[in-house]
Order: sequence, then C-alpha cells, then structure tokens
Amino acid sequence: MTSSSASSGSNSSSGVTFKVHPLVMVNISDHYTRVKSQLHSESAVRVYGCVIGIQKGRTVEIFNSFELLYDPSTHSLDRSFLHKKQDLYKKVFPNFYILGWYSTGTHAHQPHDMHIHKALMDINESPVYLLLNPSINHAQKHLPLTIFESELHVIDGIPQLIFVRSTYTIETVEAERISVDHVAHLKPSDGGSAATQLAAHLTGIHSAIKMLNSRIRVLHDYLVAMQKRYELSSSDIPCENALLRQVSSLLRRLPTIESEKFQDDFLMEYNDTLLVAYLAMLTNCSSGSTMNEIVDKFNVAYERHTRRGGGRKVPTWIQFNFITGFVYRHSTEQRKFIDYNSWYHDNGFEQN
Repeated sequence: MTSSSASSGSNSSSGVTFKVHPLVMVNISDHYTRVKSQLHSESAVRVYGCVIGIQKGRTVEIFNSFELLYDPSTHSLDRSFLHKKQDLYKKVFPNFYILGWYSTGTHAHQPHDMHIHKALMDINESPVYLLLNPSINHAQKHLPLTIFESELHVIDGIPQLIFVRSTYTIETVEAERISVDHVAHLKPSDGGSAATQLAAHLTGIHSAIKMLNSRIRVLHDYLVAMQKRYELSSSDIPCENALLRQVSSLLRRLPTIESEKFQDDFLMEYNDTLLVAYLAMLTNCSSGSTMNEIVDKFNVAYERHTRRGGGRKVPTWIQFNFITGFVYRHSTEQRKFIDYNSWYHDNGFEQN
C-alpha cells in the first residue's frame, strides 16, 4: 500500500474532536479566488496558510486562519513571514495558537504536503491539515472540506507518517451567522440581473422550507411511533423522555393562529402590505416619463371636454387615480377602495 492510498482510505483513531468555524472556510475561499484572479489562470492553483484556534483536552476548535508565503523553488513556506504573522496574531488573540495549516486541492499530495506538514511540527507537534476542494460539484451535499491528521504507520516494514481523515463539525456564533448570510446574499461580480438574484433567493427559501419539512416529518413519525407503542404496549421503540420534553417545549413556543384577533390583525397587515406594494408600483412608474405622458394626455382630453360642455374640471390628483381605476379613501374609521364611476357622479363630474 502506498502512502497516498493510505492517506485517502484511512480514518483517524486519535479520538480528537474538531470544530471548524465558517470564517475559516470563507478565508480559504477568498484566498484562493484572489490568487487565481491575479494569476489569470484557468487551471487550479494551490494556496497555503495557517489555521489558529484553541485546543482544550481532546477538543480542537479552529476559529480563524491567515495566509502564508510559499517558495516554489524549495517547496517550503516562508518561515520569517510565518513567525511575523504569528507574533501579530498573538497580540490580538493571545489565547489562539497555531493548530496546523491549510491548502487547496482535490486530494492530499504525497510527499509534497507531508514535507510542509513536518516543517510545522516544531510549532505544533501534531498539526492538523485542512484541505479545501475548490472545484464546484452541484451534486455534492457535503462541504468540500477535509481534515487530516498525521499518524505513524508501518508500511512495507518502514515506519512512515501518513495523512488520515478526521471527522469535524461546524461551530458558529451569532456574528459569524450574520456575516456568512451577508456574504451569501452579495450580488455576483458579473452583474447578475434582478431575476437571477430573485431566483437564487427563492431557491434558498425553497431549500430551507424543504429541510424544515423533512425535520418536522421525522418528529411526526417519531411521535406516531411512540403513540402506537403506548397503544400496543410494545417495547420496540425506546422511550426518550428528554426528547419528548424538547418536542413539547418546541410546540408550546408556536403562536396560536386560530384566534379571531389574529385573523383581524393579519388581514389588516396584509391589506397594508398590498397597499404599500401598489403605491410603490405607481411611484416606480411615475419616476419615468410614461406616467407623466399619460397624465398630460388625460388633462388635454378633459380640458377639451370641459370647454365644450362647461363641465367641472377634474383635479389632477383625482385624474391620477382615475388612470389607476380607483379612488382610495383613507380615514380612521374605514379603509376601502371604491369604484371611481360612482364617486365621479356623486361629486358632480361629467363624463364623455
């Protein structure tokens, strides 16, 4: 078995728990994108950097990362630059330590990556290696991030250090969730249209609702199974009282939406929202020349009519509402749309 195959097929047995914050993946992705755009390269490029964080016992939490300079002639990292960055980060984050390094690629390269890995062992005796795959695979459901540890294995009678995969979880704080959500909603640099942005937004909402529906279905199936368990006095499904209490607490947080007061408040807010959208549409139309031209033509037509028949001239604001088809009457007692024909006759205006 070669070292490369061992690194891709072996799993870690150290028992260390890894927690990765989203900021690390954002930094690595940003580093890769900048370098690739600067080099104007169509092929994949590799970037290198260090990951920092805290280790408490058997738990390693990776909070942040910073870039490193790579010397292709010696296939090594710039040590002076590394120590300078380490000292700067120590001043800002005194509790953070260098936990390992990161790179980009589809797989761990032996022995090239192992050479860099060994070079960092004087800073951390057991560094961690984060590998981000920059290639886009829409069918992939998992994050394109792999964490490797190094273990000493005997291969063909020779002890060798190889990379072994480790599992990890994503750990976030409130500030990171806001930042990641902001980055996810940024407009693409290629000037995507509003329709593209709307499609992406609706796709995200659809995925969130689909995930919520699947989780609610799991809870529903579990509760149905628990009900059958009590009805049939079966012990096939274990009773998790802690889980049942959590489900009960979750259901009690939901607002009561069957009351009459809720219906009244909901309809009032719904009507106000529709009105705001309606007026926004009118304002958007009036910002151009189209609506102004229609109003001018309407004024000219009614001026001719009033001169012939001696009728009462319609004020401009009323004409504007006639064009939309409605007059909106707003008072503290009532809010409603009325047909402009009845309002027209009631106020003594003439029609053609």
